[in-house]
Amino acid sequence: MQFIDAAPIAGTRRTADGYLVADVKTARTGIQLYSGREVGKPELQSVKVYRSADQVFDKASLGSYAHKPVTNDHPTEAVTADTWKAVSVGQIGDEVARDGEFVRIPLVVMDAAAIKAIDEGKRELSAGYTCDLAWEPGTTPEGEKYDAIQKDIRINHVAIVERGRAGSKARIGDGVGQWGAAPFTSDQKPQKEKIMTLKTVTVDGIPVEVTDQGATVIGTLQQRLADANTKFADAEKAHQTALAAKDAELAKKDAEIDATKAKVLSDADLDKRVQARADLVTKAKVLAKDVKTEGLSDAAIRKAVVVAKIGDAAVADKSDAYIDARFDTLVEDASKSGADPFRTVVKQGLTSDADITDSNKAYEAMLARDRNAWMGNQKENA
Repeated sequence: MQFIDAAPIAGTRRTADGYLVADVKTARTGIQLYSGREVGKPELQSVKVYRSADQVFDKASLGSYAHKPVTNDHPTEAVTADTWKAVSVGQIGDEVARDGEFVRIPLVVMDAAAIKAIDEGKRELSAGYTCDLAWEPGTTPEGEKYDAIQKDIRINHVAIVERGRAGSKARIGDGVGQWGAAPFTSDQKPQKEKIMTLKTVTVDGIPVEVTDQGATVIGTLQQRLADANTKFADAEKAHQTALAAKDAELAKKDAEIDATKAKVLSDADLDKRVQARADLVTKAKVLAKDVKTEGLSDAAIRKAVVVAKIGDAAVADKSDAYIDARFDTLVEDASKSGADPFRTVVKQGLTSDADITDSNKAYEAMLARDRNAWMGNQKENA
């Protein structure tokens, strides 16, 4: 299995050629905490891995540091003779030694771009190595429990990184640093570290930086919200339309009720209508006793009387107003002939033909006058 350890570089100096030379504590003994995923045990939340002194300071392990390449960031694959020229920016020296619980190594950075990056703040280091991870739980001499042991540690390269696994203390130029470790690969083949990119999305007018996956989720939720708002607006519109239709229907009903109420007469109005109808029928019977009044409207009664008195030709194509005026003229003329037959009839009622003899005479005289009216003075002078 391949790992990376982070450590600081101390005692840096420049050579006459412009190279950067430094010493670094790259590893120490002790227990390091890994996530289960990092060591091929995704079912475990965390794993305690023990680096014993006999493994860290093993002669073969220490010897594996010498002359290994320094890289600017970790390469996507282990460095070999085939890739060294493309990825190397320097190398580790051969004066590798134990320094207390640490391993100290010299290194030189020879690439101008990498040196410039270090000068600008890219000062953390991360060692890449392979080892066998033995799942042998136990307890350290200090009494700490562990789940697995690193064995046969072999260095592949050391990388200059923006942020090493050991944290901000593992920096180039620090005199003292804390060793840190994390897997470089999750099996025998190195894998490229996943790069997380951020997108800016706007939520309620506020720009928010999220991952691609987060942006997709937010976009989906925003679209669902927009669809829900559209459905709600459509439902509200339909509701308002239905309310308007119902209001119009109720208004129509109210108008019909008002119209019906308007047609309902009060007792006084009904009495007046009955009296007026009786008066009209009386007048009609006086003017034309054979005229039919049952089932006829007031206007129809007037027209029937006028026709009976002066003929159909007199009312042909005439308006109701004209017919009403002619009827009133007939009534007025009948009233002028001495005794008022209408007053008598109204007073005594229609009883028999004998009771209205005088009225009939007056009525006949009126008719004669009407029939001869067109002759004017010639009739009178004849």
